[in-house]
Amino acid sequence: METDADGYLRIGELARRAGVSAEVLRAWERRYGLLEPSRSSGGFRLYSDADLERVRRVRELISTGVSAAEAARQTLDEGDRPSTVERPRMPELEARLEAALNGLDAGGANDAFDELLSAVSVETLLVDVVLPYLRRLGERWRSGDISVGHEHFASAFLQGRLLGLARGWSSGAGPSAILACPPGEKHELGLIAFGILIAARGWRVIYLGADTPFESLERTARLVEPDLVVLAVSTPKRFRGTEAAIRDLGAIAPVAIGGAIDEASVEELGARSLPPDIGEAARSLTRPHTSSPTS
Repeated sequence: METDADGYLRIGELARRAGVSAEVLRAWERRYGLLEPSRSSGGFRLYSDADLERVRRVRELISTGVSAAEAARQTLDEGDRPSTVERPRMPELEARLEAALNGLDAGGANDAFDELLSAVSVETLLVDVVLPYLRRLGERWRSGDISVGHEHFASAFLQGRLLGLARGWSSGAGPSAILACPPGEKHELGLIAFGILIAARGWRVIYLGADTPFESLERTARLVEPDLVVLAVSTPKRFRGTEAAIRDLGAIAPVAIGGAIDEASVEELGARSLPPDIGEAARSLTRPHTSSPTS
């Protein structure tokens, strides 16, 4: 690990922890004065925890659609604001969000969601709040504890907010990924969350959404020539009878599959299996090399 005896970080370790390439960090330092490195006795730049928190804050703002220049300006105006200061509030805000969604209160849900966005990182919000809530929501619907109307309201609300966070995800400078749910698969919120997380890591996302025919997938893959096609399913039955179509798709571009399907079955299709945890799945993709920051 690239740290010195006093705990300062070399730029490679800062890049790894922040999920931003070293080239982008250097550009943000040069263009916006975002980082304040010191120098080692050997002349290496060394970065502090405050530098790391500023980079994470800029990434949070960029993920909401703010330009890199504006995100850096806001971050510097705010001063150093480690996300861990607000994290103890997360259970309270999470409970408020769930209560508002359960009560069909869109205004209250928006307020809680906005406060969560200001208190924790987008990845924490998605992985630790939104996705666990969706799992609980599905369990309550299956048990008859809530109505279809409640389930549709909450899902529609979260889909709208996530798509707001996804704005600009097709403009990344790194490799491209087509994201889709195969025919018959309607559950797409996990895939949207995954797309937001890989876009924050520099990937360019081409999102096709739920219930996508394989013919459309193949046509899009031939047109875009992506570095990866990602398919997501909530049940293995969605892949029954589609083996040939997936192999044909794999002849055009590499295919990765996430969700409720076992790794052996995925490998039989000639595809790559993604970890079931969406945050881990996003981190499992090779971090793209970018030559310039989003601006």
